[in-house]
Amino acid sequence: MAIALKTARDCVHPSGIGVVVYAEGTPAGWEAILGAIIDAEWTVTSSWPIDTEMANRTQAHDSASLQSSIHIVCRPREDASGVVTESVGEWRDVLGELPPRIHEWMPRLAAEGVVGADAIFACLGPALEIFSRYSRVEKANGEPATLHEYLEFVWAAVSTEALSLIFKDADAVGLEPDARLTAMWLWTLGNARDQKNSDNQRVSDIDRLSNELAPTDANDDESEDDSSVKKVNRAGYFLEFDAARKIAQGLGVHLESCQSLVEVKGEISRLLPVAERTQYLFGKDTQAATTGGGRRKKKAQQRSLFEELGEADVAEAGWGEIKGPPAGNTILDRVHQAMILFAANRGELLKRFLVEDGVGKDSRFWKLADNLNKLYPPGTEERRWVEGVLARKKGLGL
Repeated sequence: MAIALKTARDCVHPSGIGVVVYAEGTPAGWEAILGAIIDAEWTVTSSWPIDTEMANRTQAHDSASLQSSIHIVCRPREDASGVVTESVGEWRDVLGELPPRIHEWMPRLAAEGVVGADAIFACLGPALEIFSRYSRVEKANGEPATLHEYLEFVWAAVSTEALSLIFKDADAVGLEPDARLTAMWLWTLGNARDQKNSDNQRVSDIDRLSNELAPTDANDDESEDDSSVKKVNRAGYFLEFDAARKIAQGLGVHLESCQSLVEVKGEISRLLPVAERTQYLFGKDTQAATTGGGRRKKKAQQRSLFEELGEADVAEAGWGEIKGPPAGNTILDRVHQAMILFAANRGELLKRFLVEDGVGKDSRFWKLADNLNKLYPPGTEERRWVEGVLARKKGLGL
């Protein structure tokens, strides 16, 4: 690509213009194409997303595939005589210009309806204008700053600005890293598409949550029940691993420390659906407690969620009779706990959890729930559940 773009630059008048049309959802791909543009001595001046992709194409399902092609606008880094200009930029100055530039572009893109992955990659053009105007960017010690290093800062600036757009006047700083990561993850996927898996990849709400509370027999690997669990494992919200890593890194979060929230397998990372967090949220001993410490036979897994949670109430030191489940460690955990109680139709427990236990008296709880309601794709279980929790707020006097 660098050779091809160098040839293109040689054919363009110094005051001419070039446009590279690119649609790629992986950071590695973007780093490659942008590196080729800079190596070919072009200066990136802007980038614009233009809708070109079919939303129902196979690649777009359950991923952060772009819905538009990013048109990267470039100009030759030459003077009027056609001589390539050589200038050195200061790393500190380049980084200082970056946040204001992203702050200028993100709201503009949002106003045009450009969100998620499209907005992230559309911001690369304005960000690269700062970096690519120089033939070389040097750090204070004289070492060259690489494009790879710069893009790490770009992702951090984009994540920070995106969070301010997501939460608007709400205080995102008061939320723990898991809430900020979840919000940014869902925003990156974009809430315009329905990310819900097809029926043959999901089981019903009740069965999915029941599977979470019921252990499988070690000898039943080929059983129908085990296949149901495999279907559950295909649910969730997927991002290419490098994209997820950069999002997390921009928020100061390490994916390795988010195992209760994110699953990484090879090059794919998955934000777990709320139902799959049941065991973690309601205690690690819930699985054993529901079976009296023994293994459950296949037919026993078909019991309803109401029976499962009922046994968990008793096994977990009677928390159902007093005040509901122990509150989670973070605001996100508590929102997810409330969503699960609503999904299981445990209205009395939900009331005790929100009112008597004081969970619903924290304004951050409702701010996060309200924003998750906007971020979860329409038609998904999570969207229905969080809407149900929010609908209880007024009736509970909160």
